[in-house]
Amino acid sequence: MSRLRSWQLFAICVLTWGTTWHAITYQIGHTAPDVGVAVRFALAGLCVIGLCLWRGLPLRFSGTDHAVFALQGVFMYGVSYICVYEAERYLPSGLVAVGYSASPLISGIGAMLLFGVAVSRRFVAGGLLGLAGVALIFWPEFGKAAQGVSTAKGAAFTVGAVLLSSVGSLTASRNRHRGLPFWPALGFGMLWGAAAAALVALAQGHSFMPPAAWSWWISLLYLSLAGSVLTFACYLTLQDRIGPGPSGAIGVMTPLLALVVSLMFEGYRPDLLTAVGAALAVGGNAMMLLRPAPRRPEPKIAPSSRMPGKPP
Repeated sequence: MSRLRSWQLFAICVLTWGTTWHAITYQIGHTAPDVGVAVRFALAGLCVIGLCLWRGLPLRFSGTDHAVFALQGVFMYGVSYICVYEAERYLPSGLVAVGYSASPLISGIGAMLLFGVAVSRRFVAGGLLGLAGVALIFWPEFGKAAQGVSTAKGAAFTVGAVLLSSVGSLTASRNRHRGLPFWPALGFGMLWGAAAAALVALAQGHSFMPPAAWSWWISLLYLSLAGSVLTFACYLTLQDRIGPGPSGAIGVMTPLLALVVSLMFEGYRPDLLTAVGAALAVGGNAMMLLRPAPRRPEPKIAPSSRMPGKPP
């Protein structure tokens, strides 16, 4: 990753994460959502652990560490993604992606209430603006009588995904604060999330028999390897180079691209109100995630022995 330029890392993250929402639609058409989530993150987790072994990272952790890995993974990669997959059964993937963009606000408020983390007015204002945009996007769908029930189910699952993933995000934040290494936490978290999804599937009697459709296998590899491993490597490299503020632009562009993909491949046709809502949601995300450029300190004038008003 170090050989790639910053704009290339940025492009990989946006293009990959922006299209994974559509790739999920090829999973839910052939297997139950919980089965798809279990297989996806089991494969991704094994790949991350393999990467840790290749890089010589320590993989021995205490039971307490694995408990917090499990808490992070069950909520961030397990039950929250089951809700995402369920939501895409009823809504275009782009709408779910925009709805999911409310996660930073919920996580920020949770961090403030639980851990005393300071949250700026700009962050809250951007989050509220984004929520208003999400409401405008979903409002026309509720007005369609034939689709009202489906829209309500999709919106409910989207809200559930946001709330559950925020629990995982807050846990991940505390894991980093405790000094737990990122890559092992990611790998074990994915495996714990896959285990939780598998238990949900078994409890409901869902079959783990893989389908014969090539679209399911291709989307699985894309979601697991590109969407869950490659992009994290690119994102972390980019974050180290340019900082968390500028790299946060990825979170602004991703839902916008997901909406474009829904327009192109899912037959989604938004109206004017939806377009305004999308603009507000993206603008709100920009306010939350993009930090203003730091002001340059004014140069200090060194004391001089010259008389005032005399040219140097």
